[in-house]
Amino acid sequence: MGLFDAVLGSESQTQTALNPEEAFAVIILMATASDGYLSVEQANSIISVLSRLELFKSYTHEMMNRLFEKILGILQGEGFNALFNAAKDSLSQDLREAAFAVATDLVLAEGIVDQEDKNFLNDLCQALGVSREIAIQIVEVILIKNRG
Repeated sequence: MGLFDAVLGSESQTQTALNPEEAFAVIILMATASDGYLSVEQANSIISVLSRLELFKSYTHEMMNRLFEKILGILQGEGFNALFNAAKDSLSQDLREAAFAVATDLVLAEGIVDQEDKNFLNDLCQALGVSREIAIQIVEVILIKNRG
């Protein structure tokens, strides 16, 4: 059992309900800051990526700020496990796959895939219930995209 299996497999539940946009953003934030650090550049990248998605089409800059304030408040108050589980439970299977794709893109954006990245993405895939076949397709496409 890996580190993220133990964390993501927890039964901890948050009392706060998340809408699909908030849940999607949680997955992306956690993937980007999986090393425990979130730079200003990474935060701007998250906002840029999310703002291009249909799910966030109507979100203004202020709405995006409030969304992340809510997420960080839940993270501080209830912890990683509760926040992740609430996010996972709030996403349809299609949005889980889309979140895995965006998270994969952000994790692999540096062009260097180390064992920690591989383990994280494998654990995220399992925790979100993304099929192996879909996950392989996503990773292959992202790696092709990042060649250019």
